Amino acid sequence: MTPERWQKIEQLYHTALARDVSLRAAYLQEACAGDDSLRREVESLLAQDSSAQGFLEKPVVEAAAKILADQQRQSSLLGRQLGSYEILSSLGAGGMGEVYKALDTRLERTVAIKVLPAHLAARAESRERFEREARTIASLNHPHICTLYDIGHQDGTDYLVMEYLEGQTLAQRLRRGPLPLEETLQYAIEIADALDKAHRKGITHRDLKPGNIMLTNSGAKLLDFGLAKWRQGTNHETPLSELPTEKSDVTATGTILGTLQYMAPEQVEGKEADPRTDSFAFGVVVYEMATGKKAFDGKSQASLIAKILETDPPAMTSLQPMTPPALDRVVKKCLAKDPENRWQSAKDLADELNWIAGTLESSVISVQTSPRTKKVWRAPAFIGSGALAVAALAAVATWHLKPLPPLPVTRTVIALPPDQQLTGTLFPAVALSHDGKQLAYVASKNYAAPQIFLRALDSLEARLIPGSDGGVAPVFSPDDQWLAFFQPGSLKKVSVNGGPSVGLTGALNPRGVSWNTPGSIIFSPDSSVALQQVSDQGGAFQAVSKLEPGEASQRWPDVLPGGRAVLFVGGNPQTLIVAVQEIGTGRRKNLLQNAWFPKYAPTGHLLYVQGTTLMAAPFDPKRLEVVGASVPVVEGIALATTAGAAQYSFSSTGTLLYVTGSVTAAQRKLVWVSRSGTEQILPADTGDYDNPRISPDGHRVALEVGTQIWIYDLSRDTLTRFTFEGTQSSDAEWTPDGKHISFRSNRDGPSNIYWQLADGSGGLERLTTGQFLHIPRSWSPNGQFLAFHENNPVTKKDIWMLRLSDRKIAPFLRTPFNEGAPTFSPDGRWLAYSSDESGRFEIYVQPFPGPGGKWQISTEGGMEPAWNRNGRELFYRSGNKMMAVEVTAHPSFAAGKPKMLFEGAYLSVAPGQTNTAYDVSPDGQRFLMVKEVGRAVSSTQINVVQNWFEELKQKAPVRGE
Repeated sequence: MTPERWQKIEQLYHTALARDVSLRAAYLQEACAGDDSLRREVESLLAQDSSAQGFLEKPVVEAAAKILADQQRQSSLLGRQLGSYEILSSLGAGGMGEVYKALDTRLERTVAIKVLPAHLAARAESRERFEREARTIASLNHPHICTLYDIGHQDGTDYLVMEYLEGQTLAQRLRRGPLPLEETLQYAIEIADALDKAHRKGITHRDLKPGNIMLTNSGAKLLDFGLAKWRQGTNHETPLSELPTEKSDVTATGTILGTLQYMAPEQVEGKEADPRTDSFAFGVVVYEMATGKKAFDGKSQASLIAKILETDPPAMTSLQPMTPPALDRVVKKCLAKDPENRWQSAKDLADELNWIAGTLESSVISVQTSPRTKKVWRAPAFIGSGALAVAALAAVATWHLKPLPPLPVTRTVIALPPDQQLTGTLFPAVALSHDGKQLAYVASKNYAAPQIFLRALDSLEARLIPGSDGGVAPVFSPDDQWLAFFQPGSLKKVSVNGGPSVGLTGALNPRGVSWNTPGSIIFSPDSSVALQQVSDQGGAFQAVSKLEPGEASQRWPDVLPGGRAVLFVGGNPQTLIVAVQEIGTGRRKNLLQNAWFPKYAPTGHLLYVQGTTLMAAPFDPKRLEVVGASVPVVEGIALATTAGAAQYSFSSTGTLLYVTGSVTAAQRKLVWVSRSGTEQILPADTGDYDNPRISPDGHRVALEVGTQIWIYDLSRDTLTRFTFEGTQSSDAEWTPDGKHISFRSNRDGPSNIYWQLADGSGGLERLTTGQFLHIPRSWSPNGQFLAFHENNPVTKKDIWMLRLSDRKIAPFLRTPFNEGAPTFSPDGRWLAYSSDESGRFEIYVQPFPGPGGKWQISTEGGMEPAWNRNGRELFYRSGNKMMAVEVTAHPSFAAGKPKMLFEGAYLSVAPGQTNTAYDVSPDGQRFLMVKEVGRAVSSTQINVVQNWFEELKQKAPVRGE
């Protein structure tokens, strides 16, 4: 096996290992891009332990064990100290290293720490290369080169401490298209100046590409000197560690992964590299900045190499007509095949770019540079025909770049198709891309499960996102190429260009998501936990904040530009607080009270909702402070007060979307449905009903009405409120003797389990106390055990048991998967439940209290199990279908083939939820269902305001405007 082959296997193994088991196969299928041999080798490696024999070469087995130990060691770094540096979070992994965000406790500043893996630290040559990389960076003190602060070794861990950069890579920025001429020149000058500094120190970068250039508020920063070559000569081995850079977008079979598209001809041919090699790569980068197109591209390694060696790219002026011809000439000279014909120094390049910028400065272009790279502008010599050419260029630039008057504010509406209605009782239903070109919205057809639709604003058609059933709260990635959204039980992402959705992590009862610029996502995975952060490539999540004393939840995050801090709603139902917290330091400021759904606008405003009014307050994102009075800017915004989701979104270009009208409670009816599907609507008034539970004698129903539990008397058709304490009580369950009702309530914390006498007498008694949500589900027939859920952000949904005699609780089923809806059989010997261990939810049965095996009951997906009280039949839902399975419980368990009883659009539970939205009559012949008869949002149209920022700035002026 070649070293290159092993390196690829090692990288894929390391990345796949960090993913959830259920996501590994999909990841490897995509990452290996059709190379089935490579995929099989990695899968085999993942499937083996250290004692396995003969599946790969022995060095591979040993290296895999070291990598696994490395990963476990590096995971343990989170929250630890390396010297005076406190590890806060993982920023990503390079080819052979890990980069962390950390706090310098001495100087109270955020830094980036690059860690050398232990399996490489054992090699003398690896440690030497690591130290050499540190010396390279340390020798380059320049405002546009990432700064090295420190180098250290502790407990077997070698690490570099570097400047923490906030912003985005040039590769990320280029996904949105070419840069404006002003920005292209600014960044090109800064990069050329940085290269000049390196070259004067005798260092050739050798890996200049958009992924190694960070764009920050202070300008461009050159990263990753891992491949750098000193003038005195160094070997050409693969660099020890690299800062995280963008994956190549050439991923088809037979193509090149890496940086071939930015290599000079001499690099492709394996010849010696010198500063003129960087000049070639610099030209490729500037070409891409100015045109948005790659200078060299190909469908295979061979075709790409041929283009680099033999062809010239089209002139930049043919792709971007307003490109100054002088800039086109500079780039052409960079891209000369023979190094002798290129610019011979980066200083010459910088001088030429300064001259071009100087000729355009008087025509509005003003290239901003740091004091270290202050430029001396050359005045053009207006002589003869040259004077006419320069004057014409200046005239064109003046006409093209002169300030334009504010665009008019225009309003229109987007009407949904007749069979769709927005779904917005709990979650945001609309999202606009950053560039203002695409709209994502959540709608349902005929009150079925919500789905996500994508529509270009210049189109009349919307297309369904496949696999988005039950999806809510869509949000666009910073480059507008992905949508993140919640499906019950998980956070996912999907490409806006099509393809399957990708699971990122678990999300039990989510309350909002915001995509962070540096490749991470901040979200609320549950209604009773602090904000969490996860890589946008998937994996485990970790806390970025903590609940303050008396705080019930943190929800609706909005990450500020640069990823430095996040806005969110905290507090409790009695006192809502809009707060902002610095990511990493934990410093928090409370900004506003009684406000919902904050967002930051690039106009310098903090937007939020009070009542149904969108408010705006001037906000300083550097000081993280509100710096002016709030004023109303839009009336009638739809707001779901139960969860606080407001229906508005805006783009960075100034387009506003919002939905008007009040968000009403769900309009539902209780209905008996026979086994053949015949309906009988109960006389009870229309209401916000959920989770009906029939009493053991069949005369009463305990159910949720809004946020409290009520009891419906079937014989008298009366509805009486049962719970009064706390702001939310739900998930009622009758004890087998009908004397008590257990339920969950947030009376004394996030949510614990209580019970109370069913006649309403006496007080509440708390049965459980826990850090996470406890949700009661089923009592054993003898009344001695209560099966309930614990919603654990780490292990997801687990099934626990409460023993009533001593109030002790213990886990019954705790796995890396989601288990839900535990239901005791009538004889108490079996427990039916749902689990997504196979990749989708199915119904299973296990013996109680165990041990023993398990039986899969459903065959094509299943949720919401319920037993026939005769013990010979098990029901469950599969989409809108009610299914029945004959079972035998004596002397051993056996199940027949599922059959459909009826199908109908009744309230159901989306994948990942843990309740059962129906119940079965005592004789097993009827089902008490909940039927939607009204809309959650009173409007089926979306309001669009283009150039809304102009109006916002007039209504809420920011100081200095």
